[in-house]
Amino acid sequence: MQPPSPAPRPVTQQHHGRTRTDDYDWLRDKESREVLDHLAAENAWTAERTAHLAGLREQIFTEIKARTKETDLSVPTRNRGWWFYSRSFEGKDYGVSCRVPVVDPADWTPPRPDGDAAPDQPALPGEEVLLDLNELAEGHEFFSLGGSSLTLDGTLLAYATDTAGDERYTVRVKDLSTTELLPDVVTGVLGGVTWDVDGRSFYYTTVDESWRPDKVWRHRLGTVQEADELVHHEPDGRFWVNVGRSRDDRFLFIVSGSKSTTEWSFRDTAQPDGEFVVFCPRREGLEYNLEPAVVAGRDVFLVLHNGSGPDFELALAPVVPTDADDWQPVVRHDPAVRLEDVDAFATHLVIHQRSQALTQLRIIELTDAGLGEDYLVEFDREVYTVGAGSNPSFDQPLVRLGYTSLSVPSSVYDYDVRTRELTLLRRAPVLGGYDPEDYEEHRIWATARDGEQVPISVVARRGAWDAGPVPTLLYGYGAYEASIDPYFSIARLSLLDRGAAFAIAHVRGGGEVGRRWYDEGKLGNKPNTFNDFVDCARHLVETGRATPATLVAEGGSAGGLLIGAVLNQAPELFAGAVASVPFVDTLTSMLDSSLPLTVTEYEEWGNPEGDPQAYDLIASYSPYDNVTAQDYPPILAETSLNDTRVLYVEAAKWIARLRATAVGRRDFLLRTEMEAGHGGVSGRYKSWHDRAFSLAWILDRMGLAETGSDR
Repeated sequence: MQPPSPAPRPVTQQHHGRTRTDDYDWLRDKESREVLDHLAAENAWTAERTAHLAGLREQIFTEIKARTKETDLSVPTRNRGWWFYSRSFEGKDYGVSCRVPVVDPADWTPPRPDGDAAPDQPALPGEEVLLDLNELAEGHEFFSLGGSSLTLDGTLLAYATDTAGDERYTVRVKDLSTTELLPDVVTGVLGGVTWDVDGRSFYYTTVDESWRPDKVWRHRLGTVQEADELVHHEPDGRFWVNVGRSRDDRFLFIVSGSKSTTEWSFRDTAQPDGEFVVFCPRREGLEYNLEPAVVAGRDVFLVLHNGSGPDFELALAPVVPTDADDWQPVVRHDPAVRLEDVDAFATHLVIHQRSQALTQLRIIELTDAGLGEDYLVEFDREVYTVGAGSNPSFDQPLVRLGYTSLSVPSSVYDYDVRTRELTLLRRAPVLGGYDPEDYEEHRIWATARDGEQVPISVVARRGAWDAGPVPTLLYGYGAYEASIDPYFSIARLSLLDRGAAFAIAHVRGGGEVGRRWYDEGKLGNKPNTFNDFVDCARHLVETGRATPATLVAEGGSAGGLLIGAVLNQAPELFAGAVASVPFVDTLTSMLDSSLPLTVTEYEEWGNPEGDPQAYDLIASYSPYDNVTAQDYPPILAETSLNDTRVLYVEAAKWIARLRATAVGRRDFLLRTEMEAGHGGVSGRYKSWHDRAFSLAWILDRMGLAETGSDR
C-alpha cells in the first residue's frame, strides 16, 4: 500500500491585503463520496502501518480490563430523602443509576452497597433503578447521556441523550412511579434540563446556527415543543447562555457569559410566573458568579468576582439587583491565590482555590455572628488534585470531596465540618495488587525562555530515573484557563510498567498558576503556550530525565493545536506525537464566523477577519499554515467525523499537507472515527480499545513495543 495522496485543489483567499492559498479545503465536504472514500483510505493506511502492533494493542486492552473492577458502584450521595449511586457490570459498556430511601434523616453516613451484587440483584435493600444506560444505548453505535434531572418530589426524571456524537440532545421524561415515558419529547437541546420547583415545567437551552447556546426555553409538561416559551435570547455573538437552579432551590438563574464578561439574572422560585431580573448589568471585563447563602441570619448573595483583581475576591450583596460598587468584600483579592468557585451550605462555605499550581479546598464556618474560622483541608503529598464532589444538599454538615494524584487512584472522602474529621469512603480499586508506593511522582519546574518558571508534574516507576533518561510521554493543553491537574489513569499503567514516564507540562494558557497564567497564554501572548511546552521538553532532556529519541508529545483539541505548533517549531525534540481532535487549521476556522465556537472565541484567539494584527498572529502559529519542508517525527492524528467542536477536516487537511510538504521520514497517520464526536467513541470497552491503539503506537515510538509489563 501507499499512503493516500489527495490531489491539491488550490483555493485562494485575500484578507487585509494578505493572500493565502489552501490546497485541501475540498476535504471539508463530509457528504461527498470522494471525501468519505479518502477518510476510509486513510484509515486503511493507518491499519496497514500499525498492523505489527495488533498483539500489543490487545495486550494493553487486556491489561486495562484486568485492572478494572468491572462490576462496581459509586459512593451513595444524599439528596432530598434519597441516597443516589451508580452501578456498573462486567460486560456492560454503560452505567446504571439507582436510588434508595434515606432511613435515618439524622445519619449522614452513606450506606455501603454490595459492590458484587449481580445485575438482577439490588446492591441495597429497596433499590430503585432510575436509568439503565445500556438499555438506552442498545442499537446505537454511539451513545452519550447529556444529563438527568429529578423533580423536587422525586417522581419525574428528565434525561437527555445523544446517539450521533454531535452534542444535540433529545430530552425525555420518565414517570418513576410507573416507569413509563411521558409523551413530552424535546429535541435539539444542549445538555440537560433544569426543573422548576413545582415539577410542572423545565428549562433548557438551544444553540444557533454556529452552535452557540443562545436561547433559554421553558417547556410545560403535556405540551408540544413548538409551544415552548422563549424565556431568554442572547443576541451578542460573543456570549453563551446557561440556566440552573440554586442548591437551596430558592432561585433560578440565567447566566450570559463571554470569555471575559458575565451577567446573571435571577428569579425567586416562589414566583413561578415572575420575571428574571438582572443582578448586575454586564460590564466589559467584569466576571462574577452568584451563590445564595444565609450569613448571620440574613439572606445574601455571595459574589465571586474579578472587579478587584484578576484572581477574584469574594463579596456579599443583598438579594436584589446590586451595582458592583456596592459589593462588600469578605475574602479580598490575593495575587498568590486564585479563587475559582464557592459553594454555600447552612453551616459553612466551601471555596475552591489554587495556589502554587495546586488545588485547595478552603472552609469558612458560619456562626450566628457571620463568618467564622477560615482554614484549608490539608493533604501532605507533593503533587495531588482535590476538589469538591457531589454536594447537592444545602443542609448537609459534610463536604464530599474527591482526591487523586498521578499515582493515587480517584478517592472519595467526607469531611465533617463539625468535627474536622476526614474519612476515606472509597478509593477506586485497581486489581492485580496495585500499590501507589511502587511509583514516584514529583513537581519540577522548567525555566522558560523569558525566565518564567513552568511547572511539570511527572510520574514513573520508583527508581526509574536512577539509571538515566526514561522514555517519556509529555502531555499538554494550555487554553481556556483549563487546568490539567494531576490525575490517575489505569490505562497509563501500561506505559509506566513498561519502563516509561508520564509528564504534564502545565503551560501558560491554562489556569494552573492563576488568571495571570491564562492571560499570558492567549490572544497576543499565545506563542508563550508553545514556547513553554518546548522549554519543558528541553528541560526534561537537559536534566537527564528524557531523551529526544524516546520523548513523545500528546495533546487533544486546543492541545492538538499546541502539538502542531510545537512540531513546526522543534520537531527534533520528539520521537513522535499524538494529536487528538486537533485544532490545527486555526486560521481557517477563526476566519469563518459561521462555524461552531468561532465568534464566542474571539476573546481567546482574536478575530482575524476583522483585525489584521490578529490575522498575522494566528497565521504565524496555525499548524496547518506553517508546515514546512523539514523532517517531522512520526505523527498520529485522531479525529471524529461528527465532531462539532473541531471539525474532522482540520486533521485531514493537516496530514495531507504534511505528506505533501515534509521531507525525511514522512510517517503521518490519520485515524477517523466514523461514529463519534469530540470526546471520541462511546462505551468503556470501545474507549479502552481506542486508548490501547494510541498507547501501542506511543510505546512503539519509544522503542518499548517489545517490552512486557512489569506487572
